[in-house]
Amino acid sequence: MSRIGNKPITVPENVEVKLDGQKITVKGPKGTLEREVHNNISVKLENGVITVERHNDEKENKSLHGLTRSLINNMIQGVSQEYTKQLEINGVGYRAAKQGKTLVLTLGYSHPIKMEEPEGITYEVPNPNSIIVKGIDKELVGQMAAEVRKQRPPEVYRGKGIKYVDEHIRRKEGKTGK
Repeated sequence: MSRIGNKPITVPENVEVKLDGQKITVKGPKGTLEREVHNNISVKLENGVITVERHNDEKENKSLHGLTRSLINNMIQGVSQEYTKQLEINGVGYRAAKQGKTLVLTLGYSHPIKMEEPEGITYEVPNPNSIIVKGIDKELVGQMAAEVRKQRPPEVYRGKGIKYVDEHIRRKEGKTGK
């Protein structure tokens, strides 16, 4: 029994949901998202409440039940309020800047790293040591934040690199003399 999959989703008034066969479209004040639903899962919309049901109790369908409900809920939350991921840059001379739609990272390499904003994502740089990744698609926001972090992951000895704001880096002591 899926506890998450059985929960109904209430649709806010400013969000419009369309079901077209196995395709669900969610439109809100921030934008529009579309997703295909698996054939073994049925989605019903009645009186502003979405319910997700599976056809049988096979293992694959049980796992898809909760997943589908969570994905639809994330779509509804994304079009009504944007998702954000905050990153922090630590290190002497490490900094970020924004030039148009390009994020320019100076991370101790011989060249600056330039990252273009993909469609649906915006980078904000409130100060040179912090980056905010914003967008309506939760999956894409998390992926792009991971791509930025991958350019210089935090190292455990001095703590230099790019990390999430809520991430804790376990520090190592390093070498000690005899």
